[in-house]
Amino acid sequence: MQKSEYAGIRVLIMGLGLHGGGLESARYFAERGADVTVTDLGDEERLAPSLRKLEGLRIRYVLGRHEMADFEEADIVVKNPGVRPDSPYLLVCRRVETDLSLFLARNPARLTAITGSKGKSTTASAVHWVLQAARSAGILPGGAYLGGNITLSPLTFLDNLTPQDDVVLELSSWQIGDLRGRRKETGEALLKPRAAILTGILPDHLDRYGGMDAYVEDKRIIYRGQDARDVTVVSDDSWGRSFRAESKARPLSYGESPLPPGLSGGWLTGAEGPGLARLGGEVFEAVPRILKIPGYHQKKNILAGALALLDLNIPREFVRESLGRFPGLPHRLEFFHTFRGIRFYNDTASTIPEAAAAAVSAFDRPPILVAGGTDKQLDFSPLVSGAAKAKALILLAGTGTDRLMPLLRARGIAFQGAFDALEPAVAAALRGAASGDPVVLSPGCASFGMFLNEFDRGAKWKAAVLRLTGSIF
Repeated sequence: MQKSEYAGIRVLIMGLGLHGGGLESARYFAERGADVTVTDLGDEERLAPSLRKLEGLRIRYVLGRHEMADFEEADIVVKNPGVRPDSPYLLVCRRVETDLSLFLARNPARLTAITGSKGKSTTASAVHWVLQAARSAGILPGGAYLGGNITLSPLTFLDNLTPQDDVVLELSSWQIGDLRGRRKETGEALLKPRAAILTGILPDHLDRYGGMDAYVEDKRIIYRGQDARDVTVVSDDSWGRSFRAESKARPLSYGESPLPPGLSGGWLTGAEGPGLARLGGEVFEAVPRILKIPGYHQKKNILAGALALLDLNIPREFVRESLGRFPGLPHRLEFFHTFRGIRFYNDTASTIPEAAAAAVSAFDRPPILVAGGTDKQLDFSPLVSGAAKAKALILLAGTGTDRLMPLLRARGIAFQGAFDALEPAVAAALRGAASGDPVVLSPGCASFGMFLNEFDRGAKWKAAVLRLTGSIF
């Protein structure tokens, strides 16, 4: 791309944030000569980490507020996915983009896109892991890149891409919703992945969507631009069956029991067994019996990734062996410390009740569960049922915790807290844990209030554990 392409164009970045999308959009345009303004309701102190990374670039900042004139005068507005599309500021804009729409309009590489309620980060990272390993083994040319909702904007690697490369994008419902109806100059859908994976659908973000149908409608966009040359990988449940019926791509299904005859895809053979695939009438082992990451639900996510990789023509033996070496990723049942035989895990990306319940079942013995946080108007009954199976429950303060506590009392489930800081929660866990016990932060709630975001929560959890156990962080 020529650096002069956007010279003199007035670009407004709406939402700098801390996850990278706004930051990289600002950098992208500033380095190409655009007249860039960044506006964010956050103040300079809160946004300091992102501001430091943009030092030296010619950027005007409007922080702690939005000015309507900036939106009216901008040639291009790049919005943060968290901004609702019906924002009155966006209604006056000439052209609205996101970092993803900018990327997809120019991406020459083969694209794999993953969405879902939970498990999409692990699935995306596992697919990328295998695609990267295939390059190291000489199976594929080019490179493999990972970005999207996993906190790395694909704008960071856009200029490096060629048609020989693979790009894996983890996409939230908000990010996908922003792409609705968008097309390239050729008329092709802006989002047209060669492989689309939908992990399990669970209630989430109902505070924004108001209901499941609206939430899932945004998820559906991931496959609506596909055709028969592509593949859509879906769970064999009610939502997945509706996706399978609607997608114009070749469908592959995955589940926890053998698939009906004639249906291609894969299934698990129990917590201790491998994941099998049935493709072209042949059944074979696609996911090894033992993985490095804990949890039956994680094995199911890995199976979804395996099916996509097989459709991308990666040799089956290589897929299986590479997935067996996949180490997992931070913030998702991440093992990070042992103290006197007590194992500590960081599962801060568990932001819905079902994910926290799954974490309780992921270990070889009942864990001490640290949960609670900000409310997203979700049903807490899965978390209550999961908490009943934990060795002990420790709660962090928040609006979600305020709703959760009466439900726990009604079921006679004991808990400690709610604590408004992590140190007393860690201390409570240490008092109740014995050698061999897992202690897991798996909140089942959003993080806002006590923390900047879920990743800040996870980092501070790890730091608090290491401080209180005498380790250096």
